[in-house]
Amino acid sequence: LSICGKLCYAIGGAPNQVAGSAAAFFLQIYLLDIAHITPFHASLVLFIGKASGAVTDPVAGFFISKSRWTKIGRLMPWMLACTPFTVVSYFFMWYLPPFVSGRVAWYLTFYCLFQALTTLFQVPYSALTMFLSTDQKERDSATAYRMTMEVLGTLIGAALQGQIVASAHVSHHCTVNPTLNTTDSWHDTPSFPDPSDPLSHQVIYMIAAGVIGGVYLLGIVILFLGVKEKDDPYALNSDRAIPFCKGLGLTMKHGPYVKLTASFLLISTAVQLEQSNFVLFCTHAADLRNHFQYLVVTILVSAAVSIPFWQKFLQRFGKKCAACGISWMIPFAVMLVTIPNLILAYFVAFVSGLSIAASLLLPWSMLPDVVDNFRLQNPHGKGHETIFYSSYVFFTKMSAGIGLGISAAGLEFTGYKPGICRQSDNVILTLKILIGAVPAILILVGLFILLFYPITEESRKETKLALEVLR
Repeated sequence: LSICGKLCYAIGGAPNQVAGSAAAFFLQIYLLDIAHITPFHASLVLFIGKASGAVTDPVAGFFISKSRWTKIGRLMPWMLACTPFTVVSYFFMWYLPPFVSGRVAWYLTFYCLFQALTTLFQVPYSALTMFLSTDQKERDSATAYRMTMEVLGTLIGAALQGQIVASAHVSHHCTVNPTLNTTDSWHDTPSFPDPSDPLSHQVIYMIAAGVIGGVYLLGIVILFLGVKEKDDPYALNSDRAIPFCKGLGLTMKHGPYVKLTASFLLISTAVQLEQSNFVLFCTHAADLRNHFQYLVVTILVSAAVSIPFWQKFLQRFGKKCAACGISWMIPFAVMLVTIPNLILAYFVAFVSGLSIAASLLLPWSMLPDVVDNFRLQNPHGKGHETIFYSSYVFFTKMSAGIGLGISAAGLEFTGYKPGICRQSDNVILTLKILIGAVPAILILVGLFILLFYPITEESRKETKLALEVLR
């Protein structure tokens, strides 16, 4: 693979991360503080939206596996077709409708559409890794390029959104007269944006959505022009495509896949909880409301620059060994919760970025090894790649949706109130638990499951040789 081809492939997936990052960091606080939706309804929007994206995964896998080969490939038409609709749904996801009573239905509709459409892009895009090259090192290299660009996309999304909308979450009333609005002033009139102001907060969010929509269109053009999809190189003319339902049953019985999926769905849920509650934590629990956008950028810069390090590390010491880096964020997150100091917050952000980079790179680097292992055990079947990728994304999205729904519901239960300067002690304690204790437990359990993952560096080499003989 040429460097240009790897870059074009990597850039193609970045827009999904740009939009996903903006939504992960800011959608919850947007629904609570700008759209004035209750935490319970926000939890419904987040959970049902994630669930709709998760349900779309096996459906997308089914239809993509039935697709016929075209002049531009079997996967590329899906990515091209869904991108314009994704841009439209994303824009309206940040639009503040003039009516109040139907806002929950509005955001639920467009968030569900956005999640479903990004799935229709993500499933064929991630499965495309298997159709770039037959060489494991080349695929790992392409995956490292992809993860680097996706983390950069996450950085761009959070930075763009953070810099554009930061003014919507900085209350001069809170910073100048902090004693005027305390936990005793629950019934004070919150200083919400004036809707008649042309630079009101909802307009700022729409500007950010328009910019990110333009990034989507640029990314798909580069992907289409720079990447050539290749047909299954191992398939014989006599091979038959595995029926989707049968293939799904076989994947659920494939030991390496089950262990890998179980491990990383817990780890990805932990990372999602950190992302969605970090801005709320900085704003309400750590008195860092004027620094949250810079802390988010620190996390993502650290993640982006460390991807090449992790790629070299896993090549030298193995992929299972590299998974230990995911645990680095645990002690530092606990320190931030217990000692909310500004300098410590930046240090925690840097270390968390290193761990997040490892958690992003490893599953997508290990999944092709699982697919190769399955191919070796089922030598006369084909078309199983999209089944693996779609079901993996299904489980991670579903677990993340459950986690996000529970976290937002927890804020509702403990009495979160939008627009006030200081939340109750119960809300602050809940945010600390969601940032510190819960992710730590999920990561530790996920890493314990990963200990039983059977594919080692030696077995990878054996599989590679066996597939070369088969070819």
